[in-house]
Amino acid sequence: MNILGVNIPTNGLDFFIRSVEISSFLPGRIRLRSSKLIGNHELEREVQARLGAFSEIKSVDTNTATGSILIKYEPEILRQNSELKKAEEYIMTHVRRK
Repeated sequence: MNILGVNIPTNGLDFFIRSVEISSFLPGRIRLRSSKLIGNHELEREVQARLGAFSEIKSVDTNTATGSILIKYEPEILRQNSELKKAEEYIMTHVRRK
């Protein structure tokens, strides 16, 4: 949703994606980082459960020492889910460039 030029998250996945740093993106592989994940095993379980609930996502690896979240998927399969396709498009355009 866009209000006064500001994109407002419209669902939980959208909010999550906008709350983390997008470290790297290649089709089929996304690395996110969150300082909130460091040392937070409860949040790690929640991230694993919520992202793991999407059958289109092949694997979700988290690291509470670094705050890293690695998501692996088959692009053609993921893009069949309109919500995940929208998230991937956002990630593609907001990945941190080095």
